[in-house]
Amino acid sequence: MTEKIKADLCIIGAGSGGLSLAAGAAQLGRKVVLFEEGEMGGDCLNTGCVPSKALIAAASRAHAMRNADKFGVRSVDPEVDFAAVMDHVHGVIEAIAPIDSQERFEGLGVKVVRAHAAFTGERSVEGGGVRVAAKHIVIATGSRPFVPPINGLDGTPYLTNETIFQNRKLPKHLIVIGGGPIGVELAQAHARLGSEATIIEGAPSILGKDDPELVDVVRSQLKEDGVRVIEGAMVEDVSGDEENVTVRAGSQTISGTHLLLAVGRTPTVDGLNLEAAGVAYDNKGVTVDDGLRTTNKRVYAMGDVAGGRQFTHVAGYHASVLVRKILFKAPAKNNEHLAPWVTYADPELAQAGLTEREAKDRYDDAKTVTWSASENDRAQAERDTRGLIKVVTKKNGEILGASIVGKGAGDLILPWAHALANGQKIKSFTNAIAPYPTRSELSKRAAGQWYTPALFSPRTRKLVSLLSIFD
Repeated sequence: MTEKIKADLCIIGAGSGGLSLAAGAAQLGRKVVLFEEGEMGGDCLNTGCVPSKALIAAASRAHAMRNADKFGVRSVDPEVDFAAVMDHVHGVIEAIAPIDSQERFEGLGVKVVRAHAAFTGERSVEGGGVRVAAKHIVIATGSRPFVPPINGLDGTPYLTNETIFQNRKLPKHLIVIGGGPIGVELAQAHARLGSEATIIEGAPSILGKDDPELVDVVRSQLKEDGVRVIEGAMVEDVSGDEENVTVRAGSQTISGTHLLLAVGRTPTVDGLNLEAAGVAYDNKGVTVDDGLRTTNKRVYAMGDVAGGRQFTHVAGYHASVLVRKILFKAPAKNNEHLAPWVTYADPELAQAGLTEREAKDRYDDAKTVTWSASENDRAQAERDTRGLIKVVTKKNGEILGASIVGKGAGDLILPWAHALANGQKIKSFTNAIAPYPTRSELSKRAAGQWYTPALFSPRTRKLVSLLSIFD
């Protein structure tokens, strides 16, 4: 027998966005049904952000042990138990999982159905023996790794972010196809844990969306860590079997033991029967307007499947937009272009707003200021002076973007994201007092640098001289 439910809100997908929206709606007294056929918490918790950062944390400990001598502590070559490293990774997942668990959400009053769901009409969804008629439906099915049409791939074993964290044997040589954030992070982490690692990127540069000057800093560290970086080489074919893989890219042939695909992601729309609901979509995802509404006025899409920036924090932000629109009937616009992003390599690379290149392409009066980590006392004390901050503004001081590479860049980018979201000018940073000695002074110093040409100009010197007569 099919169970029939009438609900205020039906959500398909229990990833970051879907869970945030479900929790908010349920706590506001709405009747919510949540469908999820996979693991609660989605990609971020189980196969993405959380396990990758846990792996990076283990790799950073190994790297620190090898490089302790600069502090007067004897360096040692660590003994890496890769199976134990993976125990650590899954232990972190297990520690966070209760927050996203079915039990917690049922405790909040959400009806959780652990099954695939598909539309049966404009306002109805069915799955797992449950049919839901809802006032509003939200598609939050996320994305999955894109598998490119490479010759020989069908017969060659490969890993993606969905499977690599199940591997408990340290790869002797990990070949990574794709030089985006996922590829860079996992190649470096494996190299620091003892693997040989190679990144193959078809575009001219790894991390192609970021500022080239800052990418240079990351690339240098990758090479220092022993990661081979091949850029501007399209993969032509692959071949091999278990622990014996060969990749041909341009004129080069690379042999390794494991192959990782990290060439982007594709929205998960398969099997949703979107046609039945009159919801338009393409290979980029579900078609939405600037309020995340689909071509069906009662259906919304959020997160990766909505075709925008594929970040967990954007999905969470989408949830806040939909809470305002659906529950409070208030106008709310999706401003995800304000969302920062971070590549969690070492050093980290963070971006908010426009890069220098983008700003100069759009604005004739774009102005750039920088400050190097080598001029930061905390960086000197920690003997880690890699990196810099770069800020772009209009002539009037309106902030257009900020780029940071260095230790903790992902944490340092927030004030710039805040300033962009609130329309602040560069002066807001010179007005702030930064604690000493911290890396947050990089932002303060960059802002001060913006005013330096005017502050110490002949005109200003003349003004100060004239004012001195009033002493």
